[in-house]
Amino acid sequence: MLVIVLILSYILGSIPFSLIITRIKGINLREVGSGNIGATNVARTGNKCLAALALFLDSLKGFIAVYIAQQFCDNNDFYTYVSAILAVLGQMFPIWLKFSGGKGVATTLGVLIAFNIPVALVFIFVWLAVFFTFRYSSLASLSATSTAVAWSFFFQRNLFLTLLIIGALVFLKHYKNIMNLLQGKEHRFL
Repeated sequence: MLVIVLILSYILGSIPFSLIITRIKGINLREVGSGNIGATNVARTGNKCLAALALFLDSLKGFIAVYIAQQFCDNNDFYTYVSAILAVLGQMFPIWLKFSGGKGVATTLGVLIAFNIPVALVFIFVWLAVFFTFRYSSLASLSATSTAVAWSFFFQRNLFLTLLIIGALVFLKHYKNIMNLLQGKEHRFL
């Protein structure tokens, strides 16, 4: 049963909701903005409702993966944390899209909501504050992720290692954005 839960976590994470809902609307998300399949790129289509739906669905899959693990793994923290990491990995490297996926930020938010709502609220607050100050989605995502990792170190130590791994993955997926930010080439959201 534990193996099934872990496999299901990855499969849930790998469902490309943003790609699916934009295709239904006749939009090829791979040809918009950065070509990424995340909610931020959905927002670049100009359809804010669609972007909000993408954010919700990508977050939901992280939440559901952790929730299922909590229910079926006898509250075994190890398997629950591995399920969280696998859900984020699924978003980043979906089997259905030749392992070319999103950056895992929305799925990370869903994982945080499942584990610790105060940490999730801090994540949301930091993301919004940085985004509306600087207008860079990537900087907001990296700042929010870093803050969640730091917060867990001080206030929920048993979650820290999981968030550190997820945070490292998020930073790796944002490598090009980080280089663009450092070189002043990152695109702002207007």
